[in-house]
Amino acid sequence: MTMPLLSNNPMWETFGQRLIGYTASGGADLGEVISTIRRVGDAGTADDWYREWRATAERIAAIGDECAAAGHVVSAREAYFRASTYFHGAYMPLFGKPVDPRLVEAFELETSTFQKGGALLETPLEVIEIPFEGTTLPGYFIKVDDSGTPRPTVIHTNGYDGTVQEMYFAHAPAANRRGYNVLLFDGPGQGRNLIRDGMTIRPDWETVVAPVVDYALTRSDVDPERIVLNGWSFGGLLAPRAAGVEHRIAALVADPGQWDMRYAVLEMLPLEPAQKEAFPDIDPALLAPMEAWLESPEADPMVRWQVVQRGMWVHGVDSVYDYFADLVRFEVSSVAASITCPTFIAAPEGDPLAAGAPALHEAISSTNKVLMPFTEAEGADGHCESLARRLYHQRVYDWLDAALGS
Repeated sequence: MTMPLLSNNPMWETFGQRLIGYTASGGADLGEVISTIRRVGDAGTADDWYREWRATAERIAAIGDECAAAGHVVSAREAYFRASTYFHGAYMPLFGKPVDPRLVEAFELETSTFQKGGALLETPLEVIEIPFEGTTLPGYFIKVDDSGTPRPTVIHTNGYDGTVQEMYFAHAPAANRRGYNVLLFDGPGQGRNLIRDGMTIRPDWETVVAPVVDYALTRSDVDPERIVLNGWSFGGLLAPRAAGVEHRIAALVADPGQWDMRYAVLEMLPLEPAQKEAFPDIDPALLAPMEAWLESPEADPMVRWQVVQRGMWVHGVDSVYDYFADLVRFEVSSVAASITCPTFIAAPEGDPLAAGAPALHEAISSTNKVLMPFTEAEGADGHCESLARRLYHQRVYDWLDAALGS
């Protein structure tokens, strides 16, 4: 068993490792993460976690305000960015319905603090709204510079529980340093769309990506022949789904690559083989014992958070059966053969979501495709290579440079 880095509480360890993954891009400092988790303690509750992370975030945001008032632009920007990450971290255990007002408040602070930092970048980021089905999707455009030169541009699509702010630290600075513009957006079931507007996730992600590409093509600083779609976490399924239909994409990155959710779901369900074969056409009562266990004190808190708190909220459902029945609609097999653009598929060791990466690699028809392992020996195992982002970016962008002729 791998020794914990931050906490003997598996939930705090998971959330904490996610936050320290952003130290490489200025989204966190290791000491601030460690000291905050120590204050929470292994036995701390979700309320304790929220209180301590909120306190850290407010303390660092105040440093940002002091530095900004004194004209210390770089210091202010760095403080605002770290504070934004800590506001985000504060509300993660509070996921679920009904939506906790503290979650909404911390999300709004995450957003406003991040935008204060973004305005202080040498090339300030642009806050954008992308038209989508009578509403808009929030996003940011982060360009390399103000020269107006058309550049390769990476569109990033999120996963289950991230936000467009968090995506910045995971992707944007590394891309800009290599000459790539970045377009970040949150789709249905993600970020503001879920937290403020109650917009739940949907499987036809090609309908979500299309207006984002439309927006990119309106910009003179975007090279229309070098638009990349990159999906991370659950986006490693959503992005390939979109790329199978949206052929204005010049290259695809899936981190990790995934396959139809049906196969992962059926492994989890306590059903007989014939019932699994028929799912979701079964009596929903067959999953009542599983739902009762998830709500019981004996349940693994992390599994409860993933399924009952996060999953049911993101999918807009009220039962475990409805959650899994909706989840099996998310598939890529029907469009995988239509993915013809160059494709990079990450397969990090120890990430359960990466189990479908080989199937995706095999099914796509692109003649330029790579299935890239990231291993424990490299320090790059685990979900989305969270503790080895520099290695991830080196491999992805070196490959993209070649694939796009950059």
